Amino acid sequence: MEAIYLPIFPVWLYFAFKARSFFFFNAANPSIKNGGMAMESKKEIYDIIPPEYIPKTILINKGKQLQEIMQELKLAEIQFPLIAKPDIGMKAFGVDKINDEKELAEYINKFQDDFLIQELISYPHELGVFYVRQPGDAAGKITGIVQKNFLSVKGNGIHTIRQLINSNPRCSFQLPSLIKKFGVGLDYILPNGEIFILVPYGSHTRGAEFIDISHKSTREFEKTMNTICTKIPGFYFGRLDIRYEDFDKLVKGENFSIIEINGAGSEPTHIYDPKHSLLFAWREIIRHWKMLYQISQYNKKQGHRYLSYTEGRAMLRANSKLEAQLRLF
Repeated sequence: MEAIYLPIFPVWLYFAFKARSFFFFNAANPSIKNGGMAMESKKEIYDIIPPEYIPKTILINKGKQLQEIMQELKLAEIQFPLIAKPDIGMKAFGVDKINDEKELAEYINKFQDDFLIQELISYPHELGVFYVRQPGDAAGKITGIVQKNFLSVKGNGIHTIRQLINSNPRCSFQLPSLIKKFGVGLDYILPNGEIFILVPYGSHTRGAEFIDISHKSTREFEKTMNTICTKIPGFYFGRLDIRYEDFDKLVKGENFSIIEINGAGSEPTHIYDPKHSLLFAWREIIRHWKMLYQISQYNKKQGHRYLSYTEGRAMLRANSKLEAQLRLF
């Protein structure tokens, strides 16, 4: 990450100088805390998205007992398996698939903070759509699409899952967390040709492979994304992570679910396609920073404030502390 961002940090300083604030991004998405750069509540973001576009979601406050949570699940009509994730989190740290009450109890004991429980979306595919709209414009645009291929191994009828993991550098990097999750299950020999998904989340930090499919953006897909995003108040800049059944149906606005929206802190993650160069990544990041600056500047003129230096520093410190905690989960 530092290798990508540090060389172009002077560009960020340039936009900060023009904005007269290092933390100008706060105004980009006025309805999201800190513009969605960091330390924002996921539940508060879900609350501004029309419910038909998202999974059923409930907030579990820290300290709540298992039986209370089970009752809330019943009322919300959320069944096992389900997804648990930190309310304030990043990079899919702390996200887990929970199969039963026993695993939920273990999650509660490990995670000592507010978290979300969501229904498990069974659509097999995931992508990220970067969406940008200038305030005042009736429609925005798609600036990048990334297909997320989940971390998985393919059986050959000879080797165990553990051996298949060790033979793949992308998988082996995740081995410590996979041992915690699957235990002796990693010693199972997969039948020839069978695909076993190790991490069912589209996160680069959790081993997913990112493929740039920005070329699949069409007028019809942009129309669909505009229909969705213009219904989200105060949202102008960010990436929508979407689970879907079939891409052609998604383009038409059918059979999909928005599993997360990231705001000002969003990366144009299509840059992580292995086919792209570092120069390509720098160009894309700077292009999106420019749009972020322009949106923030416009909203500032409409009365939305930037973070003060003191507030911004406090946010960054809190975010660093949180990341260190989540990495240990």
